[in-house]
Amino acid sequence: MTAPRSAFGAPPQGGAASGPAEPAPRRPLERVPRRPLHGVLLLDKPLGWSSNDALQKVKGMLRAEKAGHTGTLDPLATGLLPLCFGAATKFSQASLDADKRYTATLKLGERTTTGDREGELTQTRPVAVDRAAIEVACARFTGAIDQLPPMHSALKHEGRKLYDLARAGVEVERTPRRVTIHAIDILRWQADELVIDVRCSKGTYIRTLAEDLGEALGCGAHLSALRRTGSGGLDVAEAISIDELQALEPAAREARLRPPQVLLGDTPEVRLPADEAGRFLTGLRRRVALADAPAVKVFGPGPRDDGAFLGTAHITAGELIPDRLLSPLEVQGSTP
Repeated sequence: MTAPRSAFGAPPQGGAASGPAEPAPRRPLERVPRRPLHGVLLLDKPLGWSSNDALQKVKGMLRAEKAGHTGTLDPLATGLLPLCFGAATKFSQASLDADKRYTATLKLGERTTTGDREGELTQTRPVAVDRAAIEVACARFTGAIDQLPPMHSALKHEGRKLYDLARAGVEVERTPRRVTIHAIDILRWQADELVIDVRCSKGTYIRTLAEDLGEALGCGAHLSALRRTGSGGLDVAEAISIDELQALEPAAREARLRPPQVLLGDTPEVRLPADEAGRFLTGLRRRVALADAPAVKVFGPGPRDDGAFLGTAHITAGELIPDRLLSPLEVQGSTP
């Protein structure tokens, strides 16, 4: 007598029903609990990472609820990227608007489709320059200048980012933007490589500056490396790398957070007594015997000598008028 066969053509074993083994039930993924953190982490962004990649990595390490960065650095660029957590995100615009400082490396004699080393080579020319010519060219682009934003940028045209249009082979008309180059200093020059230190206003495109300097020198150029070394009063020397942060214990990572007011640089300070500080935090205007000021940092009493940061305001006709305020919980959380 022929043995019965299962639906898959094989005889059953030991009289038991046959068939594929049932997969083990999947365990639900455990969500890492997030927590409110308030402060600023100065990150030294690594090469090849987008600003958002770096933000999400650090946000996960700190288990932070709310975070944002203060201006995009291209994957090609390294250096200072202030990351804001909790209450500090309210003041990120101050860092976005601050002057910046960069170390830029230019490859002379070559132009590319993107203005940097990631693009395709479009033109080569001999490099026949001397230091005097480089100094004259740098001086030409110092001060208030008009820059044409590059197609390979995050600016938008009719809702689409320019670099998306550029990758699709589309070029659109752009309007020049007024920026200020405070100083360009030559750090190193050898043959076809020029390294410069640039101090500039927000919105300055260093790859455009590299291309313009190359044209002024008659040989063309593209940006081969870029490092942000400063933003407002913040310096990359105070920043930490992702690898260094990863190696720290959780408490030591959190200790790297600086208070939100570091984003405000040398903005003037106003200090209020306890009763006035409480009223200010509710959004009420306060009378002060101070001169008009477009922006001030406001502090109340706190456990530290510098007090507790309450937010920002402006002063008009003897009135302290709140602009951006911390909540009482944020004041407590952002005061060590």
